[in-house]
Amino acid sequence: MRVQRKQYLEALRHRMHNGLVKIITGIRRSGKSYLLSVLFKEYLLGEGVEENHIVEVPLDKDEFRDYRDAIALGDYVRSRLVNDGKWNYVFIDEIQLARKILPKGVDLKRIAPEDRESAYVTFYDTLNGLRQLQNVDVYVTGSNSKTLSSDIDTNFADRSSQIRMHPFSFAEYCDAIKPEDKLAAFDKYLIWGGMPLAVAETDERLRAEYLRNLYAEVYINDIRRRYRLRDDYVLARLIDVVSSATGSLTNPHKLVDTLRSALKVETSDATIAKYLSYLEDAFLFSEAKRWDVKGKRYFDYPMKYYAEDIGLRNARLDFRDVDPSHAMENVIYNELVRRGCTVDVGVVPVVTVNSEGRQELRYHEIDFVVNRAPGKLYIQSAFSMPIQEKESQESLPLRRSGDFFRKMVVTSGYSAPRTSEEGIIYVGVIPFLLDATILDNVLRD
Repeated sequence: MRVQRKQYLEALRHRMHNGLVKIITGIRRSGKSYLLSVLFKEYLLGEGVEENHIVEVPLDKDEFRDYRDAIALGDYVRSRLVNDGKWNYVFIDEIQLARKILPKGVDLKRIAPEDRESAYVTFYDTLNGLRQLQNVDVYVTGSNSKTLSSDIDTNFADRSSQIRMHPFSFAEYCDAIKPEDKLAAFDKYLIWGGMPLAVAETDERLRAEYLRNLYAEVYINDIRRRYRLRDDYVLARLIDVVSSATGSLTNPHKLVDTLRSALKVETSDATIAKYLSYLEDAFLFSEAKRWDVKGKRYFDYPMKYYAEDIGLRNARLDFRDVDPSHAMENVIYNELVRRGCTVDVGVVPVVTVNSEGRQELRYHEIDFVVNRAPGKLYIQSAFSMPIQEKESQESLPLRRSGDFFRKMVVTSGYSAPRTSEEGIIYVGVIPFLLDATILDNVLRD
């Protein structure tokens, strides 16, 4: 199985020789190393770059453990550079493993406490030093957003360019398995997701075991070590609850109540809020905030969490709760993020008249408020919409939004885009996921 990951390869090609460190982030096992050490390397070799001008440092491999301190890493890379006037390309895999180091001869006792942190050499310092060398182009991968995103503004300013990588999209999944029936393939995608090695595995029992083990042996262990947790019991149970509630409104307090009542787990709102940030830092879940469409403001709570990969989510629940409606919503959310959109959950207040003739204020939800320059779009995900009443129900918050932004309902199946008399676009999920121009054209209008 070979998938070119064209979106990410093009992003790397576009950023070549721009003087910045290219940082590829994303969930572990999503294909970052393959993108860099196989696909991009093949591209460079095909363009005539000599192999000795490509320096590869996979820090997650035992034979490179000696370079997991920032100073040794910089020294090693410099020793491998070829000084012949041609470009050198430096690939450092899992850069977050490079620990900060205190240079020899530095006595912290002679440094004011508030300045001691700056005495250490960090991998940010190493990368910045390499970046400034003549004819050196630097690329790194990392699996922790806090290290490689949240702290970038403080530690790296405008000296880096980030590329967020995801598991296989449905289009990439189809490129990998070459299905004759794309609707049947989509049904399987809603179960198994797009983790590359899971897609490559043809035995469903081994595929399920692989996905389960990713959580147990990789992700949870990574979080426990990174944040020095004494145990991972509460974290593991939180993952179960958030997985079960994917696409549903929640907040830390509600999650605490669920953990206490259903699983007899004692914890606090502060702990759960902290653990949720750990899950986001590891790219396991993304938070979608609620946006008051008419009031033009965000609500603090509740919010929704979507799984980075629906197959991982299903495996965490032992494939017991595979709801195609919620799964499709999750897949659409991920696709929108993958295409560079910011995505919120919309809330529309609607006044209706009840059976007794009294007015009632109800809040209706727009699944996705999508922003990407230059446009804005509202999207409803409707897995099943067999009757006119259902169509009216799904489109109600779109019709009552009170503005003129474009509106879309994505349904299951193959149906080509059509526009209703009210200006709402209806399209099947298969063409929506496989034809990026459908979204592009709407956001440009």
